[in-house]
Amino acid sequence: MKYTHHSLKAFTVEVFLKMGCPEDQAHLAAEVLIDADLKGVDSHGIARLPGYVSLWEKDRIVSTPNIEIVHETPSTAVVDGGGGLGLVVAPEAMKVAIDKAKIAGTGWVSVRNSNHFGTAGYHAMLAVENDMIGISMTNASPLVAPTFSAERLLGTNPIAVAIPALDQPPFLADFATTTVANGKIEVMKRKGQPIPQGWAQDLEGRPSTDPSCVEQGGALVPLGGTRQFGSHKGYCLGSIVDIFSAVFSGANYGPWVPPFVSFLEPSSNPVGKGIGHFFGAMRIDAFRPAEEFKTEMDRWITRFRNAKPAPGREQVLIPGDPERTTYKIREISGIPLLPVVIDSFNTLSSKFDLKLPRPIK
Repeated sequence: MKYTHHSLKAFTVEVFLKMGCPEDQAHLAAEVLIDADLKGVDSHGIARLPGYVSLWEKDRIVSTPNIEIVHETPSTAVVDGGGGLGLVVAPEAMKVAIDKAKIAGTGWVSVRNSNHFGTAGYHAMLAVENDMIGISMTNASPLVAPTFSAERLLGTNPIAVAIPALDQPPFLADFATTTVANGKIEVMKRKGQPIPQGWAQDLEGRPSTDPSCVEQGGALVPLGGTRQFGSHKGYCLGSIVDIFSAVFSGANYGPWVPPFVSFLEPSSNPVGKGIGHFFGAMRIDAFRPAEEFKTEMDRWITRFRNAKPAPGREQVLIPGDPERTTYKIREISGIPLLPVVIDSFNTLSSKFDLKLPRPIK
């Protein structure tokens, strides 16, 4: 069934309010989740809502966090998220990076004591609105086995880079440093479908197509899948995100990152505070006149989009194109929800005495 994004956002806001979040933060958190669904990133949209409620019930999310800068220089800062929703902490931290870039040309912020922050791309795009390039990273639940390992030590640890253009839409690369994000495996499990070879491995480190293999002690694999196809590069990228997000800030890193998924328990001997993020904002005119840069970005985007397509393909895409296309469709026709997600909303509705959104007829 499909639902309007307005009705889903209203329901999501009400859930966050029931958790005790201030109204402005409830609206912001809902906005981040709905943005993911509108763009077709269903693995990071409102399907995650029950997960945030579960963490709150376990006292692992603070509804009214004290978000503060605990260390800074003119161009850098460490932000403590106060244990709040990453959906709220991340935009606040990116704002700090943007404000510093306005003064110093670039701004860099590492975050500790936060939680899952939704899609990395949402936060990177905040810089584009200020004629800046935005960079967003986060570490995540330890579900990933490094190349040659049967042990889970890293998260999917996504990276997003948003770059403004003049007449063309922004370039937005947003990707996990694993072959696939864990949320995609969750989607396949909801659909009752096997996962493709190269997404995950079982408890012994053998390739698996069972969407339950990670829950059963297996692991996601780094981008590339195997050493032969470059998984060591994905392993390196995930490690960089982990270090920038957590070793810089004093958050937990590697296997100590507090998990979002329900089948893992937090480490009994944490090495830091909460989950870590890393944000960057670079003012374009710190390098060259903004108009010149954006004009050249238009040329870059146009040339790549007009590349000769391979057989069976219509056009070369620019990072961000698929999400923009889906957004236009879902904004009008509605957001589809799988039955298992609707069931979870029924549970939340009963728990908080809320009215369910009505599907589009």
